[in-house]
Amino acid sequence: MKKEEICYMPAYKMVNAIKNQEITSEEITETIIERIERINPIINAYCTPTFDLARELAKKSDDKVKKGEKLGPLNGIPTSIKDLNKTGGIRTTFGCIIFEDNVPDQDEFIVKKLKDAGIVLLGKTNSPAFGHKAVTDNKIFGETKNPWNRDMTPGGSSGGAAAAVASGLGPLAQGSDGGGSIRVPSCLCGVFGIKPSYGRVPRLWDKMSFYRLSHNGPIVRNVKDAALMLDVMAGSNDIDKYTLSTPELSYVNVLQNVPKKIRIGYSLDLGYV
Repeated sequence: MKKEEICYMPAYKMVNAIKNQEITSEEITETIIERIERINPIINAYCTPTFDLARELAKKSDDKVKKGEKLGPLNGIPTSIKDLNKTGGIRTTFGCIIFEDNVPDQDEFIVKKLKDAGIVLLGKTNSPAFGHKAVTDNKIFGETKNPWNRDMTPGGSSGGAAAAVASGLGPLAQGSDGGGSIRVPSCLCGVFGIKPSYGRVPRLWDKMSFYRLSHNGPIVRNVKDAALMLDVMAGSNDIDKYTLSTPELSYVNVLQNVPKKIRIGYSLDLGYV
């Protein structure tokens, strides 16, 4: 398989290929790291790569397969985390120079859920300060470029995440969305993103999390990958009093259900442009 084919392989196919030992997580991870090292200096999608950790996690994922151990639903899948979400032992700046050297003691809840599902953490993706605008730049890491046209913005605030996914720098990216921060970059970068319904993905209160406004969700290239990721992210949690009950059905399993009737709403001017 060619390297570019690996970099653009959907996550759900990676899951099966790793499980069936057709390819290893280490092979996938190393191929994507090589691509990040080549392309990221051009588009600036990743602000804090974690390649040594990624290699370590990929090896652990492959060891689980070889030993016949129970595998998480995202076992061995290279994934990025937005720099607004706390990662234990890994710099988390919130895109703000005040927190340039901030290293949290522990992962926030959604990061832990993804890690428990078996992801290989490639690094943190760039975001504007506190995610408060629809372009992605800040005084620490600079501007993220749109991979389709570097004179254009990838949007924000999950611009680093969307640019990474669009460029083949990882099949899965965690983003967050209050006023369009998943949806805008996904649109501008030609990828697929979901802002889940309020309470669908648990979020524990934190003074830096914009608790009730910002929802964590997936940014991917393939709808099935979004379902796969959302199956992991969604679910009830007793600590979050606003969380919804765990879905009775898997998002992946219901993808083939064809709705009898759908309505699509759109605006040409958002009421004011």
